Amino acid sequence: MMGRNHARVYSELKAVDSLHLFDLNGKAARDLAGTFEATASPTLESLLERVDAVSVCVPTPYHFSVAETVLDAGVPLLIEKPICATAEETRRLIEKIPDGLVAGVGHIERFNPIVPEIKKIVQRPLYIEMKRHNPASSRVSGSSVVEDLMIHDVDIMRNVLLPDGAYHLAGSGNEDVCSALFSFYGTPVYLSASRKSSKKIRMIYIEEEEFTVEGDFMAQEIYIHRKPGQYSAEDERYVQENIIEKVLVNKQEPLKLELSTFLDCVARKKEFPVSPAQALLNMEICEDVARCFTA
Repeated sequence: MMGRNHARVYSELKAVDSLHLFDLNGKAARDLAGTFEATASPTLESLLERVDAVSVCVPTPYHFSVAETVLDAGVPLLIEKPICATAEETRRLIEKIPDGLVAGVGHIERFNPIVPEIKKIVQRPLYIEMKRHNPASSRVSGSSVVEDLMIHDVDIMRNVLLPDGAYHLAGSGNEDVCSALFSFYGTPVYLSASRKSSKKIRMIYIEEEEFTVEGDFMAQEIYIHRKPGQYSAEDERYVQENIIEKVLVNKQEPLKLELSTFLDCVARKKEFPVSPAQALLNMEICEDVARCFTA
């Protein structure tokens, strides 16, 4: 599914002169190539001889071996999240990345336009909550709900909102439903993720002393609730007047922004915003969370 999405977006980007696809299922690759005016390559090696950059969109258990082949060919790459199946695999892969080669990781929510806006708004969070709940999917991921879904919010928590400091962690759950409560210097951060929901939820909620921020990753909307300017009691009813601001967000498709950024980084030989080192940190935190419900 992600490979199809990458192919679609690459076919729409002006920076792409030619698009090449490889899949173990040759017919699937040829059918997709026909849809997006691409070329289906018979082998991964033949594809790597023809391209300047590559997206790795394979099931998670195969990330390490496929990425290793791409690195050996010296081709810049973007690996879909999670970077590898385990933190240990990730460390081994990072050791294989040559100096100067662009290697990024596809944590797509980092490119959701509400994330930089929230980063600008939030200064001293008192409480952070993020929910990421999905209906059951037939898509094979090879990962638990932590590496499959919660990892997006772990990335935003650790690499955007709270990049410094140690944390305490308590968690509960299983392969499909999980919650985690982090504490950063007394600031609670509550994350929940599910693959069993009947409703799709992608939300972030942050409280500060003077305001509360609510964000919807799907709708790409942000609301700021200011402290009541007036309190009163009318007919034994408590009444407060709130100020609610809707933040102007320049809505964009995150994947298109991610892939265009990747190609720009390759062209300019500069580091991709989501580095393998950040992806390793995300994996280490996810493994901490997973240990809470496997112990």
